[in-house]
Amino acid sequence: MSVLLEVIATTVADARLAAHAGADRLELVTAMGEGGLTPSIGLIEAVVEAVSIPANVIVRPHSRSFVYHADDFAVMLRDVRAVKAAGANGVVIGMLNDAGEIERDQLARAIDAAEGLDITFHRAFDETLDQQKALDVLLGFDAVTNVLTSGAKASVLDAEPRIRELVRQASGSRCTVLAGAGLTVDAVAGLVSRTQVEAVHFGSGVRVDGNGLASVDAEKVARVKAWLNGVTPRD
Repeated sequence: MSVLLEVIATTVADARLAAHAGADRLELVTAMGEGGLTPSIGLIEAVVEAVSIPANVIVRPHSRSFVYHADDFAVMLRDVRAVKAAGANGVVIGMLNDAGEIERDQLARAIDAAEGLDITFHRAFDETLDQQKALDVLLGFDAVTNVLTSGAKASVLDAEPRIRELVRQASGSRCTVLAGAGLTVDAVAGLVSRTQVEAVHFGSGVRVDGNGLASVDAEKVARVKAWLNGVTPRD
């Protein structure tokens, strides 16, 4: 089983370190301390030029909530188009309504604006009231290729049963469950083996001293990749 490793990058240096150490894909963000906000166009363009691995870019205008009103959403559509023009591989988005459900119309419009880019639905998914129902909604959009989730827990390591359920639900679809939040180098192989998840997402877990505001630690990225390459799924 090939397990994809996605690493958060907040600078060009992060992107280079992660790529050279074996990351398969980047999530490019700024303001990691706020959960990630839309980075500048200059940064997106520089990262796309600097590395050969795919870079997915978060489009999130603020950290107040995942419910976006008309002005916020208009900004998001502009940013999605700009990310496309900058040459990124995909966009990372998430939008909910006041009832804690996925905002289908906004998602559909963002997908249209992305014009074929990969779509990751981010951890707004973990704030939905019913994750099984929310995943069914996402599975109805062929453009959504990943859903980033901690299984609605602060750490994905505390949500293995839920992750197993979501992996099973998404089986056979174009959408991959991307497990993230609270992952550590030493715990990742066990999580993958027990849940059968096919992609993992690292932020603080592969940074210097585990500090989300520090730079990527290439040695940690390389260790995670080595663990993932050695994973043997259980029957």
